[in-house]
Amino acid sequence: MILTDTHTHLYSEAFDEDRDQVIQNAIDKGVERFFIPAIDSTYTKAMFELKDAFPGNMFLMMGLHPTHVKENYLDELKHVEEMLTAHKFYAVGEIGIDLYWDKSFLKEQQEAFRFQIRLAKKHKLPIVIHCREAFDEIFEILEEQQGGDLFGIFHCFTGTLEQARQAMSYNMKLGIGGVATFKNGKIDTFLSQIDLKHIVLETDSPYLAPVPFRGKRNESSYLINILEKLEIIYGMDGTEIAAITTANSKAVFGI
Repeated sequence: MILTDTHTHLYSEAFDEDRDQVIQNAIDKGVERFFIPAIDSTYTKAMFELKDAFPGNMFLMMGLHPTHVKENYLDELKHVEEMLTAHKFYAVGEIGIDLYWDKSFLKEQQEAFRFQIRLAKKHKLPIVIHCREAFDEIFEILEEQQGGDLFGIFHCFTGTLEQARQAMSYNMKLGIGGVATFKNGKIDTFLSQIDLKHIVLETDSPYLAPVPFRGKRNESSYLINILEKLEIIYGMDGTEIAAITTANSKAVFGI
C-alpha cells in the first residue's frame, strides 16, 4: 500500500528536532510520497534541503501563501516567478485567499492569487489552493480564470457539499485531512456523496492533526488515521482507497 501526503510542511521548524525520524515513521506506515507546499521565500532553502535529503520521496511546490502576502508581496511574487523558471516544481502552491486572520491585504491577496494562477498556466502546472473564510472570493477568481488549463487541489477542504461541487467544477480535487475526523468537522456528513476520484489525502502537518492526536503536532504518519476514517465513510478497504487517492495525486501532479 502506497499512500500520498499531498500537503505537508516537513521543512517547518516544528520538525527541527526529529525530522528524519518523522519522515521514516511515515514511510514505515506506507506514506512514501510527500508533496511540499511553499509559504514564502524564507523557507525556500529549507525546502531544497529537504528534497536533497529525500530525493525519491519529496516533491516541491512553489508559491506565496496568502497569509504571507504583506507589504513586500511584489518582491515575493518575483521570487516565485524566478524559482519556477529556474527549478523543477510540481505545483504552484499554496496560494489563495485567507480572511480569517487579517482582511487588510485582501486586494493584494487577490492580485497575488491571480498572478500565480497565470504562472501555473504558463508552466502547465496545477495550483494548490488555500481558502479560509474566503470561498466566495476564491470562486470569483476561479470563475474569471477558468479554462481547460486550470486544475489542481482545493487544499484542506472544509466547505459544504455545494461548495465542494463548485470547487470540482473548476477541475479541482478536494484535499481531505484531519478535519474529516473532527466531531465538528462536518465534511464527514456528506463526503460519501463525493466520488473518490475527486479526493486526495493530506495532513497539512504540523497543523490540523487528526483524532486522536488533535491539538498536538501533526505528522505525515497520521495520514493512516485519515485513511481509517475514509474507510468508515466510504465502506471501502483502506488499500483500495490508498490506491485511488494516490492515482488521483499522480493525475494532478504528473508524477
